[in-house]
Amino acid sequence: MKIGIDARNLVPNLTGIGRYLLEMCRHLALQGTELILYLPEEPHSPIPPLAGATIRIANQRGAIRRMIWAQTELPRLAARDQIDVFWGPAHRLPFTLDRRIPRVVTIHDLVWLHAGSTMRRQSWLADRYLMKPAIEGADRIVTVSEATRKALQTLVPSATEKARVVYSGLTKIGHAAANDTLRDHRIDHPYALFVGTLEPRKNLLNLLEAYSLLADEIRAGLILVIAGGQGWHLGELGQHIKRLNIEASIRLTGYVTDDDLAALYSHARLLAMPSLYEGFGFPIIEANAMGVPVLTSNSSSMPEVAGDAALLVDPTDIRSISDGLRRLATDDALHQQLANNARANAARFDWEKSARELLSVFEEAIAVRKH
Repeated sequence: MKIGIDARNLVPNLTGIGRYLLEMCRHLALQGTELILYLPEEPHSPIPPLAGATIRIANQRGAIRRMIWAQTELPRLAARDQIDVFWGPAHRLPFTLDRRIPRVVTIHDLVWLHAGSTMRRQSWLADRYLMKPAIEGADRIVTVSEATRKALQTLVPSATEKARVVYSGLTKIGHAAANDTLRDHRIDHPYALFVGTLEPRKNLLNLLEAYSLLADEIRAGLILVIAGGQGWHLGELGQHIKRLNIEASIRLTGYVTDDDLAALYSHARLLAMPSLYEGFGFPIIEANAMGVPVLTSNSSSMPEVAGDAALLVDPTDIRSISDGLRRLATDDALHQQLANNARANAARFDWEKSARELLSVFEEAIAVRKH
């Protein structure tokens, strides 16, 4: 099978969707498929070798030029390459794709609809106006969680028969052994770990407020480590921490390498991820794979992904988050119960299985377009 892929998410430094795309491509290649990856410009980091893959890179830099490329050059190349199926791995399909080409789109989340105020305006506008045409034009739709599939069906009822759930897999994150990360970041106590871009949807300000409500003796025994690059619309995080008078208990690592992240996961008491909305939530299973239990939200996909290895809280209720932190910090029996379930929960998510299921969806799309 020859698969054409809109691979623009491999251009910037990898985030969740970029990792999803790279891992799916890696495992599709292992299934013996022929991949053609279309990029609007040179990626910031080299793409790892992919057996049987061809990479076509244009010279279209900047948001406007990339959008034009996606609707002009990309569909022309796909038609010329005589692909068997076209895959849009992140909410988009070209409007002018040759009508003979089967097409599949992956929908990771509906943040623009359910938590639009947490997005950059440019991203919100793009999802608001480009996602629905992709959904309506696709032969098959992949969602990465049942929660997203249900939300999609509410938004576009005609998608009901076309949508298939294909979970993401678990990627091994770096090497945790022989790492000086804890010392370098002054992490000298048991800690709760937050992982993610520092942006509104991750609910970091509510997490900090909740942490500040803990009794002094609990904070003394459980510091909060925040690992992630600066995003947007959070203001000056340091000033917020100072206002809450919790500076002594907070460690800000900034963006960390995969090896550092592995070390942070492996030594954490818990992962704290009370996001306002997630389409999947990779940190949940990354922490679980290290045997670490999770505090996460009782909404969107998070209960589905966390299974029985997490304590669920209301992300809009600061006291609910604080109570969850307190319980996982002090209730050793509860902590051990969730930790015992963690690795088995993470093992449910496997990229090889995901790629096989995605191939089946591609085959469905090909059969539909033939008729």
